[in-house]
Amino acid sequence: MVENNDTEASYTVPGVTLSAGQKAGNILQLRLHSLNDLQLTLKHVHWNVVGRDFIGVYEMLDPQIDEVRLMVDALAERMATLGVSPNGLPGDLVARRTWDDYSINRAATAEHLAALDLVYSGVVTSMRSAMAEIGALDPITEDLLMGQIAALEQFQWFIRAHLESDAGTLANAGEHTEVGAAQKLR
Repeated sequence: MVENNDTEASYTVPGVTLSAGQKAGNILQLRLHSLNDLQLTLKHVHWNVVGRDFIGVYEMLDPQIDEVRLMVDALAERMATLGVSPNGLPGDLVARRTWDDYSINRAATAEHLAALDLVYSGVVTSMRSAMAEIGALDPITEDLLMGQIAALEQFQWFIRAHLESDAGTLANAGEHTEVGAAQKLR
């Protein structure tokens, strides 16, 4: 078997320069990894959430998982359209990611939701940064990211609805780690 590790694009879409298409595709690679990681994390939470409100959270996560999986596919297909080979392999994800593994196992719904809120914040922030970079390179890819960000922000809102007080304060406010956010809800 011949391996091709060449990430250099030899073509891209009409109206986008080869270098801009390649740069946009390469920016998408880490976002592809983050969304693959997110869908695995959401499934992990789905399997490990317990306690009060279990069924509501359990059932809330499946549509999010399905939608994130569709986002992964859309990003990978956009990369390929731009002439950049998407890498969905777990080894590359682990080697290139800039974030830590999700660190909560079996835990109460509130603990997982507090931690997931931070996960969503990280993913949305990185997606917005990528969109800002790509905006000058390719408006079609920018539009794709914009739609995905809107969906991710809505999912985070669903999570936060479980964490928000009547006064509008999040129960995990001020926490910067998943463990810290989860512990605050114990």
